[in-house]
Amino acid sequence: MIAIEVQRKLDRARDFREGMECLGREEQYIRNEEFVKFRYSPALLGIHCAISYCDALRSGMGRENLSSQEHGAAASDLESLLRSRNFENRKGIGHLRRILGMKNRVAYAPATMTEDEFEDAVKQAGRFADWAEEAGRKLKIEGW
Repeated sequence: MIAIEVQRKLDRARDFREGMECLGREEQYIRNEEFVKFRYSPALLGIHCAISYCDALRSGMGRENLSSQEHGAAASDLESLLRSRNFENRKGIGHLRRILGMKNRVAYAPATMTEDEFEDAVKQAGRFADWAEEAGRKLKIEGW
């Protein structure tokens, strides 16, 4: 049963990542004879990608009730689970915390973000996704 839940969350994470990468390309499409670049969409997909990878890892390590509201606590919980399994490479937690710290700004804040901030959101999400893929394999999480 855990493997099915992990696969569901992992499929979602990978889908969000692919969408982030697709929309994050430099030139997307032409509108009114101008190339349009998406900014908020890839950043928000990257955030949800990271959340889904975090949830897949936590589910695979035995967490059953994952709150959709406490993402900051999820990062600490993931770190605790990794520590309890003596998993030394916890550098992904820093990427996760950084990307989660951008969520309200990307999704809700009235202030406009800079191009560098959008690029950083996508970069951090990609780094966390790479780390999570490796961690899931090394931890031999069922369903990964």
